[in-house]
Amino acid sequence: MALILKRTLLGYRWLFDEIGDSRPLEQNLFLMSSPLQPLAVILTYLYFIYRLGPRLMQNRQPFELKGILIAYNLTQIVVNAFIVYVAFKEVWFNINWHCEKIGYGRDPHSIYILKMYHLFLMTKLADLLETVFFVLRKRQRQITFLHVYHHFGMFLIIWITVRFVAGGYNTWVGLINSAVHTIMYTYYFLSSLDEKWKQNVTFKKFITQIQLVQFSFFIFLFGRQLFVECGYPKLLSIFFVPQNFFMLVLFSDFYRRAYLKKPVASEKHG
Repeated sequence: MALILKRTLLGYRWLFDEIGDSRPLEQNLFLMSSPLQPLAVILTYLYFIYRLGPRLMQNRQPFELKGILIAYNLTQIVVNAFIVYVAFKEVWFNINWHCEKIGYGRDPHSIYILKMYHLFLMTKLADLLETVFFVLRKRQRQITFLHVYHHFGMFLIIWITVRFVAGGYNTWVGLINSAVHTIMYTYYFLSSLDEKWKQNVTFKKFITQIQLVQFSFFIFLFGRQLFVECGYPKLLSIFFVPQNFFMLVLFSDFYRRAYLKKPVASEKHG
């Protein structure tokens, strides 16, 4: 047992002290000093939405939260649109579309891009509040496996990205995903202003369709890195391709059930 613990500790130090990007620690970025921090966030999130939250709301009327939702959705639109702007400039002017290794520079521009990655992570942290709002509004049926897995999964994946591989070709993720979320939160913002938008089937279908395009694009984008050489870690592609394929399957199943087989579901996914 002592040998196992020792090897685990050595492996931990090797992974986070020798391989991990030290820049997030040097910049004192929020939640980046230890993997225990995102783990604590995820465990707290799951405990609240499945145990504590429903228990607290059991004998209470649902909260309306209209003002909070308007402010939340508007903030998400602005921040995600800003990330799209920064990522688009980076992809257009500084990234080789064919293949690009991860950048670990300490020049002002590289540090700025690192902080943009961290801002992207903060949007994924904010995404978790969407599920909290479901609980407070007593809309437990909207807390599906797809919704929960996608939310905490994206938070964890982007944390890993910031800690290990913030830069280079991965900027495509911030560009495409933030663009999708800008559109998605625009719909949520309009719905929080006027209930009639919730009945707009065309808009809701479109959001799911662009999510399907997103996952398909990521499968192509990272899949092709397995066949080119530029210093991009192939291990990332081996991880990203199956993950995005799994999400493509889940969202395709949701699309089929919600829009092709029965009346439109009111679930929100992002």
